[in-house]
Amino acid sequence: MRKWNVLPLMLLAVMLFVSACSGGGTAQNGTDSEGTVNSGTTTETAETETETEGGAEEVAADIPDLGGRVIKVAAWWDLTPAGETASDKARLDKIAEVEKKYNVKIEFVNVPFEEYMNKFTTTALAGEPFADIVQMEYKSALPAILKGQLLPISEFTTAENNINQEANLITKFPAIAGEYYSFDNPISIGLGLHYNRDLFKKMSLPDPQELYNQGEWNWDKFMELAKQATKDTDNDGKIDVYGFSGWPIDVLRHLTAANGGTIVDDENSKEGLSDPKTIEAAEFVKRLYNVENVVKVKTGDKTNWEESNTFKDGDVALFTAAEWQLGDITFAAGVVPIPNGPQGSKDVTYANNAASAKFIPKGVEDPKIVYQIYEETYDIPQIEEYPGQDYLESRYTDEKDIAMIREHIAGTGRILLDDAYAGYPIGDYVNDIIKNNASVTATAEKYKAQAQAAVDKLGKQ
Repeated sequence: MRKWNVLPLMLLAVMLFVSACSGGGTAQNGTDSEGTVNSGTTTETAETETETEGGAEEVAADIPDLGGRVIKVAAWWDLTPAGETASDKARLDKIAEVEKKYNVKIEFVNVPFEEYMNKFTTTALAGEPFADIVQMEYKSALPAILKGQLLPISEFTTAENNINQEANLITKFPAIAGEYYSFDNPISIGLGLHYNRDLFKKMSLPDPQELYNQGEWNWDKFMELAKQATKDTDNDGKIDVYGFSGWPIDVLRHLTAANGGTIVDDENSKEGLSDPKTIEAAEFVKRLYNVENVVKVKTGDKTNWEESNTFKDGDVALFTAAEWQLGDITFAAGVVPIPNGPQGSKDVTYANNAASAKFIPKGVEDPKIVYQIYEETYDIPQIEEYPGQDYLESRYTDEKDIAMIREHIAGTGRILLDDAYAGYPIGDYVNDIIKNNASVTATAEKYKAQAQAAVDKLGKQ
């Protein structure tokens, strides 16, 4: 993904210098005759040097003085660099430098997830967003964009220049609603199919990573391993090791993506529940849960969201999980891409239903300068070998897993926005198939109209 940032203020200074030398009496390109940026902020002048044929020549660069303004950056966790790694320490130093340079204070605001969107919506409607930069999930951003509450990045960025090509800078994130709105620092992570290495070794099962490297990793092999791992190991007549666990709604999302489909076709504003690729994935999920019976259900409710953490008991061989869920496990976990279905490709291996990035709300004062300041806080040396190294190494102890994520999983997620559409019946669809054991084809036909109506309703905002 190409790096990008705002037009450096140095370019503005050069234009002012040329205008002065040519005798022009009025400053151009967003400044007045006093050299003040037309945003209501005052500026101070910094002196730099540039080489010319006649030697070093001083050029004035205008740096906005924001008068002690507090720039708030919000998320549902604490974004403050912890200072525990070299990269964190470098960024803390850079933040202090940027605060002094622009006469601002950067404040990281932590709002609980369950309160976050309500706080954003309330303040956005009032025209006074609670933060200048907000972390937001794509599925929440889509309705906000359609209501005009978020600014497209084209209003305050340019694609041609970088502060420092070697630095760990901000990158443009994927488009939403046909336009680019979001940005963030790049980290090489992605959601894969994890497996309990200890169980695999104990049961002498083939390593999924070896199967993947040999080109044998597909739905059939996944099912075969799940069946082989589901056993009564102590001969008491009860299954005590299971082949798989997960939350079936997300399992369906991932397997549909890995089969070349999507639960909602956002680009064409079309429901995806009746798509043949989705139906094929739903048939496979139903087989896992209701035919082969290889799934551990801890809560007694197959579609309970809490089943996404059932793997932590240590008696499940394969499970869908994000890397952040691995922090408290007591066994060695490996990871492999979610296997492609018959109609899928390695370009897409999972559905990214929780994709999030940074956005600037409408109503923020001087968004160009806010963006410039935030991006400059990332203009630091690339201390890590790659973005996110410290984080990945805190989650995985085997370099093979990190290599698998970086080389085969990162960048293969399809952003999914079905939760953005109020009333979209993904939950009912899965309940009927998994809990009620209903026909997949009949269920798709049952909910097709409701799904399309939900898509159409959002588009009319």
